[in-house]
This record gives sequence, C-alpha cells and structure tokens, in this order.
Amino acid sequence: MAFHELRVAYRNGELAESAAGDNPVELFMAWIDTARGSGAILEPNAMTLATVDEAGRPAARMVLLKEVEDDGSFVFYTNRDGRKGRELAANPYASLVFWWEPLERQVRIEGTVSLTSAEDTAAYFATRPRQSRIGAWASNQSETVADRAALEQRFAEADAAHPGEDVPVPPWWGGYRIAPDVMEFWQGRMGRMHDRLRYERAGARWERTRLQP
Repeated sequence: MAFHELRVAYRNGELAESAAGDNPVELFMAWIDTARGSGAILEPNAMTLATVDEAGRPAARMVLLKEVEDDGSFVFYTNRDGRKGRELAANPYASLVFWWEPLERQVRIEGTVSLTSAEDTAAYFATRPRQSRIGAWASNQSETVADRAALEQRFAEADAAHPGEDVPVPPWWGGYRIAPDVMEFWQGRMGRMHDRLRYERAGARWERTRLQP
C-alpha cells in the first residue's frame, strides 16, 4: 500500500530567529504551554524516547514528560528493570521527540541521562493515582506473561499486599533526567520549506543555527 497521496499543506506558522530567542528551554516551555492551551492535543507531554542497546540497535517508545527542572533537564519515570531501563544503564544517552500535529510543530532533544534521586522519585510516586502505584508493583515491565488473566491476577495480588493509600515505591521503579546538549525546533511551512532551528550547548550558553529542511 502506498501513502504518497497523503499530503498536508503546512500553513499554521513560522519560526524566526527574532522570536525564538537564545534559550531553547525557554522556547520549549513556550511551545508546550501553547500545546497545552490549544485544547486539541490529548497529551501534550507525550514524547518518543529513543535508546540503543549494547549492540547499537535502536528502540523507541512513547513516555510522558513529568517535569522540566530548573537546569533544563527533562524528567520521566518508569520501571528501571524494563528494556528502556536496561538500555539506559548500558548507554546513558537518549533522544526525545515531541510532535504536536495541530500546531505543525516538532521538537527533538538529545542528551545525557542520569537517575533521579530517591527523594524526588518518592515525591512524584506519591502523586500518582493509587491504581497506577499498584500497577508499578504488579508489572514486570517488558517480560512475557501467559495472558491477560495472569496479568490481572498479579494486579490483584499487589493490591491485596498494599491496602490503603500508603503504597511505597517499588525498588525497581524510578525516574530519569535527560540533560540536553542538542535541541531542535521544527515548524511546518508551505512547500515543505520548513523552519528548523538547532541549539547546541557550548559551555554555559547555547549556539543557534538554522538548518535547511
């Protein structure tokens, strides 16, 4: 099946250097605020996380951004024993992609990865709905399971083992901080003449360049 007939005439905006500024984290915050306020994007904090294994084979999946820290690090949480956690342990570099289709905007981020502290992990875990906290105990992420019934049984057992609202953080669960050294902003334009501004960290500052589409 061919998809060449699927065409989009991008026409929603532009990205000029004068409007972008010199700080890509500030630009990102402005863009995600626009995405949140648009009312057209279900999860504006959804992002593709790309990792590589020890053999250099890439893998990508969707995760949710939970915080942008004061130093510009991007934070998400997950089961650290799953595939993504194993790959980040072996190769602590990652790439993120945000795609906000109604705004015709994309942001790409590359950077180094470190673990969140136990204190930060516990503080975030406590904000999760109880069922999500129980699910963190029930799932051996990325491992096989016989069927849905077996998975539901694991959830029921975890639920019974942790009655009430005081559900502790599983020892295998936690957060990751991605400290960006490259951030690229893409704005769709007519005729596929898209705007692409790339920021690369140079010590304490950022260097901005324009890329051809």
